[in-house]
Amino acid sequence: MGPSLPCSLNFTLRQNNRRIKTIARRPHNAPPTRDTGPRVNDRITAPEIRLIGADGENAGVVSPAQAMQMAEEADLDLVEISPNANPPVCKIMDFGKFKYEQQKREAEARKKQKIIEVKEVKFRPNTDTHDYDVKMRNVVKFLENGDKVKVTLRFRGREMAHQNLGRELLERISADVTEKEIGKVENMPKMEGRQMVMMIGPTAGK
Repeated sequence: MGPSLPCSLNFTLRQNNRRIKTIARRPHNAPPTRDTGPRVNDRITAPEIRLIGADGENAGVVSPAQAMQMAEEADLDLVEISPNANPPVCKIMDFGKFKYEQQKREAEARKKQKIIEVKEVKFRPNTDTHDYDVKMRNVVKFLENGDKVKVTLRFRGREMAHQNLGRELLERISADVTEKEIGKVENMPKMEGRQMVMMIGPTAGK
């Protein structure tokens, strides 16, 4: 019999063993694992199902056990596609391929969803023709891309006394986008501090 271990070391080992067991044990109050997606194979619990074969033919009402046997013989899966029907409708298919195609369709749908942004284009009351044309190209580009455009016209110093010039410039911008049929004024020009602001939205279908 070998020499006994010091009490402090024995206590440490017991504590370590207890800690390992505690980590390994799943908490009793942990939420249950939730299944997502359609029920497949032995997860189908209805007493009877309406079966669609692998080739799309209607095989009638059968038991899940019969349908499972047919799916196994075809080396495919039994997938519940209409759980709320009476009886539920199931189809024999390649579930892996089905999931892949479903995820691909969802990814394509997300790509097509356009997030409308608000782009700001700044003008000055005395903007010359060349500068106006450059800034209007940006306005047109943003509207054609489906974004809204916040047109901001800032007054400096004595320019505040000539707000009518700023309003005429914004009306010119409004007329240009309306003539091109690429946008429409959503918020008419209004003063915000020392700047006049107008919001233009893209024309529907752009």
